[in-house]
Amino acid sequence: MSTTIVGPDGKSRCRWSGTAPDFLHYHDSEWGFPVGDDHRLFEKLSLEGFQSGLSWRTILAKRENFRAAFHHFDFDQIARFTGRDVDRLLKDDGIIRHRGKIEAVINNARRAQELVGREGSLAALLWRYEPAEQRTTPEVVSTSAESIALSKELKKQGWKFVGPTTVYAFMQAMGLVNDHADDCVIRAKVERARKSFGRPGR
Repeated sequence: MSTTIVGPDGKSRCRWSGTAPDFLHYHDSEWGFPVGDDHRLFEKLSLEGFQSGLSWRTILAKRENFRAAFHHFDFDQIARFTGRDVDRLLKDDGIIRHRGKIEAVINNARRAQELVGREGSLAALLWRYEPAEQRTTPEVVSTSAESIALSKELKKQGWKFVGPTTVYAFMQAMGLVNDHADDCVIRAKVERARKSFGRPGR
């Protein structure tokens, strides 16, 4: 089966970009482009945790609701959440009402604060796990040596819902790897963005 489809402009794109109406814009403007902003990185780690066992389409459709519920993933604000906030979020039908995942975001916000205190930024640690060599031909994989290592490090620091598969999906989305298909029109744009991106902490 081909890894690409023809988009509305007649150009090839990753096949998954055509599987839901809201995927095309996400694929063309976000997925794979490098991100160094701590709040966006924390948001993606959190949303990937919420996605566990669900589809990304479900999470993407609720993303603005998640942003409103979690103060745009400002982990300094989330770190102050109490049991009352957990109860509030469990009643919010605009998000995924899963106690374990909600409590994990609050826990991870506190761990993010600690990490920033040590590293200067969340981005500095996360980008340290960018593969030294990028695959020239994207493969259909769900983990990598780097995602396994980063997952292990985050878990050691007390983070939750950060398994290797969750972390690899995060790395794909945030530009630590470029997994657009070879003939996807966006692949070259992502590669140019990655080349000009200033790696945090370097």
